[in-house]
Amino acid sequence: MFSKLVRRLKGDVAARRVFHGPPDARLYAVGDIHGRRDLLDAMLDSIREDIVSRPIGSAVMVFLGDLIDRGPDSAGVVERLLTLGDDPARGLFLLGNHEEVLLRVLAGEPGLAYDWLEYGGAACAESYGVAASMLQAMDEARIARTLAAAIPTEHVAFLEMFGDTVRFGDYLLAHAGIRPGVPIDAQQPQDLRWIREPFLSDPHDHGFKVIHGHTISNGVEQRANRIGIDTGAYRSGVLSAAVVEGREVRFLSTAGQKNRK
Repeated sequence: MFSKLVRRLKGDVAARRVFHGPPDARLYAVGDIHGRRDLLDAMLDSIREDIVSRPIGSAVMVFLGDLIDRGPDSAGVVERLLTLGDDPARGLFLLGNHEEVLLRVLAGEPGLAYDWLEYGGAACAESYGVAASMLQAMDEARIARTLAAAIPTEHVAFLEMFGDTVRFGDYLLAHAGIRPGVPIDAQQPQDLRWIREPFLSDPHDHGFKVIHGHTISNGVEQRANRIGIDTGAYRSGVLSAAVVEGREVRFLSTAGQKNRK
């Protein structure tokens, strides 16, 4: 009975809490891109315009992972972000489950390559000039060698440097979410990159608000303790970003962009 009361009170606290970003700083958290270079370019333009129209002392963009797979131009997305520099703001990058699997395939881990191809990897391979049908006819070791020869080493090294979390004031950013009730320094990469439940339905105060992607919703999903911004860009044509400044949260979107699958 007491534990249930504590959990209910924690849920009430999350609903009442006012979350803040650091002073004189702005966050642009960008959702799952999944190979849509066209939408990435549109979002970068929107962020650039936003910074010009609303000057701020410090601005950071956090890309929540799943840059690759499913959409038509994974290679173009990685190249654009690899060469981003500080235009239009400093970029930080989180490792999504799709990047994780690609890196494991490249490392030759068995039992992954064919699943990766089925769940979006075929489009990624095609963007690097490798026919998916050719890969399907190979054994896994040869798939790894073929991909390693096709994907620039700079792209692989870029993905390997991605982190799992970013803290921005009272906000925590992770690709998929967190394991409720587990301290941040004890969270496992498996959860940060892959979790859905029990995170999505958990109503309790985590001590911060989580901004995440990974789970597609028809629009930005705002809850008392989390904000989900994966709006299925690869199929919907809508790439979303959460903008946090002080106690304000607003959103940018590519809604209305041409949906080129």
